[in-house]
Amino acid sequence: MSFPTEILTADRPALVSRWKAAFDRDPPPRVHTSLLRRVLAWQAQMESAGIKAPQPAPVVVQRSRRQPQLNPGTRLLREWQGQTYEVLVLQHGFEYAGTTYKSLTAVTRTITGTPWSGPLFFGIKR
Repeated sequence: MSFPTEILTADRPALVSRWKAAFDRDPPPRVHTSLLRRVLAWQAQMESAGIKAPQPAPVVVQRSRRQPQLNPGTRLLREWQGQTYEVLVLQHGFEYAGTTYKSLTAVTRTITGTPWSGPLFFGIKR
């Protein structure tokens, strides 16, 4: 594939600027410059052939961290290595052994000493 010289020699800010001009939006976050170059070269080839290049689909970054919905006041019990552990669900966090934690995984790490998934450890996620 032959790239236009200005695309080959451009630095990242110039490539991002050219992308914005060509597609009327920012490039996807953390995209590698080699991909920016390829897409911009393709777009330049389309323009030179008189073909209107389609606009790329919008990038939707969506992290789905579906946490089980636990009502405040719920008690979670888990027997592990012969001992029963009790965790109280709070409005914003979890209470275990008189200490408040931001996440159930942090409680599990305290109990086990390993980075287990808290919801998995307490059996609320399969």
